[in-house]
Amino acid sequence: MIIRYERNGKIKHGWTVAEENKIRVIEGDIYKRDGKSTVMTGLELPLNEVKVLTPCTPSKVVCIGVNYKDHAEEVGMKLPEEPLMFLKPSTSVIGPEEAVVYPTLTSNLHYEGELAVVIKKQAYRIKAEEADDYILGFTCANDVTARDLQNHDGQWTRAKGFDTFCPLGPAIASKLDYDNLRITTRVNREVRQDSHTSQMVFKVPQLLEAITSVMTLLPGDVVLTGTPAGVGPLQPGDEVSVTIEGIGTLTNRVVADS
Repeated sequence: MIIRYERNGKIKHGWTVAEENKIRVIEGDIYKRDGKSTVMTGLELPLNEVKVLTPCTPSKVVCIGVNYKDHAEEVGMKLPEEPLMFLKPSTSVIGPEEAVVYPTLTSNLHYEGELAVVIKKQAYRIKAEEADDYILGFTCANDVTARDLQNHDGQWTRAKGFDTFCPLGPAIASKLDYDNLRITTRVNREVRQDSHTSQMVFKVPQLLEAITSVMTLLPGDVVLTGTPAGVGPLQPGDEVSVTIEGIGTLTNRVVADS
């Protein structure tokens, strides 16, 4: 799996094998935007000697709402006839173990565990059957939401767009059968969401076709594919973890706004 890390003030990508607890250093741009190939060096680093960062730095995060049938039922919404899209700004993105800030403007902060798609190359007006050619891999996400603001505003930009409201990580699984992955969200180690990506209304290829019919996805951009049932509140001091089969666990702690 691919991680992005910082060591001695330098940020690089590496390839990690969980059972070895080591990083194999990658040189070059993993998106190959400079036209050059990346190089897997012979250098290995202990994982505990680096700081793991958010696995990518998207220009935008495109999100899909109401994409699990059971979640639609719990929030009292009809299933959409086509993917329901909204955006999170790049400034909402944080990495593993970074703090989610509970803003003073909300009194009802919620977690939403999700499978995230990381885009490999520029994509515009692609077809569903081409989608896999544009996917670098998959990571875990938490679509943190100010639920009271979402209900009040009627549109979701403010409720979804605060700084720290898009934890991503810990790594990008570059080869993954994403059609039936188990996704579990825990708060303070207690299971709150437990479902499978097979329950999606619109599958990943359909989502990429729909999104790119509207906007261009750039290398490193992220698509959040929706959340299953079980969303619920968070409080300062809570630890929230999203685990997805084949990827790993993304953990963040909630802190009060200072």
